[in-house]
Amino acid sequence: MKRHRMDENAMFFERLNTYRMVASIKEPKQIETALSLRSQLSGVFLLTGHIGVIHGYVDLFKRHQVPVFLHLEKIGGLSTDSYGLDYLTKAIKPTGIITTKTNVVKVAQKMGLFTIQRFFLVDTEGLENISKSLAQIQPDIIEVMPARIPEMIREIRKFTSLPIITGGLLLEPTHIVECLIQGATAVSTSKTELWREPYVSLENNYQSIL
Repeated sequence: MKRHRMDENAMFFERLNTYRMVASIKEPKQIETALSLRSQLSGVFLLTGHIGVIHGYVDLFKRHQVPVFLHLEKIGGLSTDSYGLDYLTKAIKPTGIITTKTNVVKVAQKMGLFTIQRFFLVDTEGLENISKSLAQIQPDIIEVMPARIPEMIREIRKFTSLPIITGGLLLEPTHIVECLIQGATAVSTSKTELWREPYVSLENNYQSIL
């Protein structure tokens, strides 16, 4: 089991650096689109569903070898205490979890789960909060929102080498390219029309103009 998780994690990191795009799924009808585009997505973040259906969603993506992460605060009926996370690890078996809570990251890591911690940058105090949180415990990846302040990614890069995913308020491909140039490893978005672009090529073309 441990070796399998290590292989899954390595696959996700490889896809993250190759495709640079994570599909955030906020409603079930987006699942079919994500599966149809799986050859150009790093993975999916599930922000929809409940305890009765989430196992089926996870199995579906894993059958197609798509890394799948559950946003714990968005899944109905799933407890984030040690019992809930134990059930998640042994029964549902996602690639990993997303949470905004440092204490949940701690428990999830003890259980061997791949962890992504989501942070919100409302003002400059948000930068300090990220730094303080990472000084306590480091998840595998951090997700920073909103993405429309890409210069802040460069500031975060000053105190962490962790992979950074950013999302929120992305409206067009150029917004995504700006984030990648500023140091984001990848972006996440629920806008299905943005899942289709070859962002590595767009980033290279954009940088050649600068």
